[in-house]
Amino acid sequence: MGAIGGAIVSKRGAALSGAALTPGDKSISHRALIFGALADGVSEISGLLDGDDVLRTAAAMRALGAEIERTGDVWRVVGGPWRSPDRALYFGNAGTGVRLVMGAVAGAGVGVRFDGDASLRARPMGRVLEPLRMMGLEAVDTEGRLPVKISTGSGLSSISCKLASPSAQVKSAILLAALGANGSTRIHEPVLCRDHTERMLGVFGVSLDFEGDGSAGRFITLEGGQKLTPANVVVPGDPSSAAFLVAAALITPGSEITVQNILINPLRMGFYETLRDMGADMTIQNRRKESGEIVADICARHSELRGVNVPVSRAPTMIDEYPILSVVAAYATGETMMNGLEELRVKESNRIASVEAGLAACGVDVASGQDWLRVRGRGRVKGGGHVHTNHDHRIAMSFLVMGQASEEPVEIDDGAMIATSFPDFVGAMCALGAVIDI
Repeated sequence: MGAIGGAIVSKRGAALSGAALTPGDKSISHRALIFGALADGVSEISGLLDGDDVLRTAAAMRALGAEIERTGDVWRVVGGPWRSPDRALYFGNAGTGVRLVMGAVAGAGVGVRFDGDASLRARPMGRVLEPLRMMGLEAVDTEGRLPVKISTGSGLSSISCKLASPSAQVKSAILLAALGANGSTRIHEPVLCRDHTERMLGVFGVSLDFEGDGSAGRFITLEGGQKLTPANVVVPGDPSSAAFLVAAALITPGSEITVQNILINPLRMGFYETLRDMGADMTIQNRRKESGEIVADICARHSELRGVNVPVSRAPTMIDEYPILSVVAAYATGETMMNGLEELRVKESNRIASVEAGLAACGVDVASGQDWLRVRGRGRVKGGGHVHTNHDHRIAMSFLVMGQASEEPVEIDDGAMIATSFPDFVGAMCALGAVIDI
């Protein structure tokens, strides 16, 4: 049962129970396709997220010259030198895909036009293009937004730069461009953010040097001219997708579920660390390592939760989870304060505004500012609201979770965009015992 367009209603039912799998991690899925396409030879990827955003990246890799075939759960990628496509690469709403591919295209030295849907056209691209231009990239954009045209240019030069904000997408774009640059590129990362690119570059045979233990940031150095060698990648379950199932179990009385094979990269665990601070009954079991990443199973049980002050330093490790954390906070007792959220205003929707409007529609005491959100929980939620998702998959899933324990059903206006990251979200929830009417 996949996500279906149109209104969807979520309502209180029995306790949730059982085991579940989530789709492959979206961040790692994008990277596995791009790196496989850059490597000269055959790479195989299993567990890839079969969602709209990742499929856009797969289509872009084909247009750039890679051969990609799928047999069951295994994607076979035959990579090699890239070519300039004869039409624009259209990324739909895939922000990660378009920004990473910009860096990879710059390093590969091919000319490409980039475009996306109305939502993606409204999102900032200048922060990626600026360091790439410092390296010598020739690009024409629309006031820092799509459409963007990148020319083949005359080659890139290495740079030494400091990330202005903790953005894994910007860092990754620079590293991918640096593969095709002359000399050594050095990135100063004052605040650590997702490191999937660094980990996966190692799997594909690229050497990087690291300085610093992370407590005060770190420096990353990549020598240009390195070639990727083919590799086989197992994509673990997405912790951002697992967050919705875990949250549903925590707020629904009597529930106990296990979400299996989930990525537990330390730089992606901020949501789960915050849940522990709130008093969540949650255990992580069966830890193991696959394709350079750590994976495990997460068991979650219904819990009496309390409001907390979420450290600003945690924001980079849970930036996608604030919508569902806000729902959990509504079921906690006391105030939950979230700061450092300015990035949420330039996601698929203005997520601060979307969350605030949805919570208010369901009777929750909520307030916000430019970069903060405050939720005062009472241990229960009235519900009964009609929530505008603003075409944002994480807003849609968050409020469908809210309806599982609210006194009155919660309705979202459209669930079609859930396919972006979790195509079978409704089916997975219903298999655990959720009541969701399509």
